[in-house]
Amino acid sequence: MAFITANWNPLGEAFYRKIELYEMGWSLRDGLKECLVAAAPYGGPIALLRQPQRPSSSARPQLEIYSSSGANMASFPWKSGPVRQLGWTVCDDLLCIQEDGTVLIYDLFGAFKRHFSMGNEVVQNQVLEAKVFHSPYGTGVAIVTGASRFTLATNIDDLKLRRLPEVPGLQGAPSCWVVLTQDRQTKVLLANGVDLYILDNTSCTPVTPPGLSPQACSIVNMAVSFSYKYLALFTDSGHLWMGSANLKDKLSEVDTKVRTPPKQMVWCRRPKSQQPSVVIMWDRLLLVAGECTDTIQYTLDEESVCVAELDGVRIIGGSRHELLQEVPSACQDIFKIASMAPGALLLEAHKEYEKSSQKADEYLREIKEQSVLGEAVRQCVEAAGYEHEPETQKTLLRAASFGKCFLSNYPPEPFVSMCRDLKVLNSVREYTVGIPLTHTQYKQMTVQVLIDRLVYRKLYPLAIEICRYLKTPEYQGVSRVLKHWACCKVQQKEEPDESIAHAVSVKLGEAAGISYSEIAARAYECGRTELAIKLLEFEPRSGEQVPLLLKMKRSQLALSKAIESGDTDLVYTVVTYLKNEMNRGDFFMTLRNQPVALSLYRQFCKHQEQDTLKDLFNQDDDHQELGNFYVKASYKEKKLEARLSLLQSAVDEYNKAKNEFAAKATEEEKKLLRFQRRLDEEKGEALLGLSLQETLHALLTSNFHKQAEQLYRDFRVPDKRYWWLKLTALAEKDDWEEMEKFAKSKKSPIGYLVCCLYNLYTMLFIQLAT
Repeated sequence: MAFITANWNPLGEAFYRKIELYEMGWSLRDGLKECLVAAAPYGGPIALLRQPQRPSSSARPQLEIYSSSGANMASFPWKSGPVRQLGWTVCDDLLCIQEDGTVLIYDLFGAFKRHFSMGNEVVQNQVLEAKVFHSPYGTGVAIVTGASRFTLATNIDDLKLRRLPEVPGLQGAPSCWVVLTQDRQTKVLLANGVDLYILDNTSCTPVTPPGLSPQACSIVNMAVSFSYKYLALFTDSGHLWMGSANLKDKLSEVDTKVRTPPKQMVWCRRPKSQQPSVVIMWDRLLLVAGECTDTIQYTLDEESVCVAELDGVRIIGGSRHELLQEVPSACQDIFKIASMAPGALLLEAHKEYEKSSQKADEYLREIKEQSVLGEAVRQCVEAAGYEHEPETQKTLLRAASFGKCFLSNYPPEPFVSMCRDLKVLNSVREYTVGIPLTHTQYKQMTVQVLIDRLVYRKLYPLAIEICRYLKTPEYQGVSRVLKHWACCKVQQKEEPDESIAHAVSVKLGEAAGISYSEIAARAYECGRTELAIKLLEFEPRSGEQVPLLLKMKRSQLALSKAIESGDTDLVYTVVTYLKNEMNRGDFFMTLRNQPVALSLYRQFCKHQEQDTLKDLFNQDDDHQELGNFYVKASYKEKKLEARLSLLQSAVDEYNKAKNEFAAKATEEEKKLLRFQRRLDEEKGEALLGLSLQETLHALLTSNFHKQAEQLYRDFRVPDKRYWWLKLTALAEKDDWEEMEKFAKSKKSPIGYLVCCLYNLYTMLFIQLAT
């Protein structure tokens, strides 16, 4: 604590400090020399493309991926084409941009994922320079070709290539260039000598930065801030110009007194920063320049790389990994020499209290007299978040806790939240994890993204512990981590299916929000079909089981699962799939073994596919249903000959089914149809298609009593029915004379009064209705 300000360096009104994050665990013989290096922001991984130590025709570069602490995560020889640039996506996937414009994508552990091309024109002219950038749309790639043309892809996950306009007078690559994201548009700012141009989709616009030193003959380097709001230009005269990225406002201009073009230039500006500053790096010199004329210089004893962060700059060397940042105002107020800020006084009071000194009371009285005890607690809590050393964090938090004891209405949430955040941050900063997040970055990243990064690195136990510690909802936390673990587990080909399925079921148990079908799908993608089937047994939802079983060509099992679910729509889905995938014979045989599916399919065919229903009955030798099918089909035919033919087919099927009643009834229907046709031809009556009773009624009302008598005898109509039909017809016609004749011919089996009354009531009802 006594030497906490020992590494502070003043620059104007602010201080800058360099904190050692890790001693790198890698073993690089020549450090970062002859290496193409790319490090992901937010404490992300580091990729190195190392050239062979002994150049030869058979020697190949080595692509290596490390954590921020230097722990090896992947290493493999590079067997593809020459690489121009490495970069990282927002999801920690590695982009390798080749000279021919091909972009290869690898995951964190060196597994190839996919590739895409930046266009055919690039293949001919090749890539001179490339940059990977992040925008609101995602991760983008920008290249400049040998034809001095720029090509842009704003989002590699939704690839749309844009070829930008030509730059007048540009031959080869520009002296320097950056990608800007302004107003949801992605542009390129480039320098050709002292001239600056902005390229957008349609135009190339020359621009002039306000107040640029007239001594400059060329702009040799430029850098855009992490937020794309500020721009820095370095000229051949050694002047550093800083201003807004839209080139409308100038912040400052500093003479660095170094005219050599820098190797790298990045912004070092944290949110709520007191001043803008830029870090410039040469071979053995690191310079920090701000608004004032003074600069801070650090000597570099090894090859290093600067990585821009939200609130500082990470400096990666062969042996050390450091963080350079502006000292936050809360830390300055507390630790600055002779500071009388409330937080500084509270810290001193706590120190004296631990020594059992009465001076603690004096400091507290001074704070209370100024009524700033609440502010003192707030400063100590805030400063604890900015400190990297756990001991310093504890000291500040103890001081804050000490001050809270003397406040009656101080809200506990900020203190409790900071304690939780620091516990999480300290756990991920461990060397074995290697994610050196600051509190500012952590808040910007959010807990969910941090959990995703831990899962992506396969640090499942730590991810689960953090979820439980922060009491994250199970479906967003533990369950999500376990699902990723299970998807990774099924890819371990050295373990047998039984042990993996058992381990997954035991570990996942009844965890909420986990779909075993997704895990089974991953197993199937890895070629482990049997394992996928075993995992699906744990899936309680049949609607999730069936689609994957069909995808795996396990149609019989899918059909059984669909039937077990009781979901008719699901059964229809499987049956439709089987119908499209199998030949008709095998399809029908499959349905015969599943009565429920067969019944549902028959119902479907009755309404949608009549011909298929006929084939289904034929396949099953179901003569009774075939007969019924022909009878129903006959009623849809308009031509009599076709109808009679179908009825004859029905008779044949009923005879095969030994259904004498149905066969006889169908024969009589044929006989009736022929009788109706003859009457239609002779008398002109439209009788075809009527039932026997309707035919008799029509004949009687039309005074064709002889034909009605013949029909009565031929079809053996019961006496009571025939008398009822005839008396009803005569009563409707008011043909009482004919009724009298009919009555005298033989005795009525039903009487006469009922028919007369029926007719009388009918007439009375019609009169009342009208």
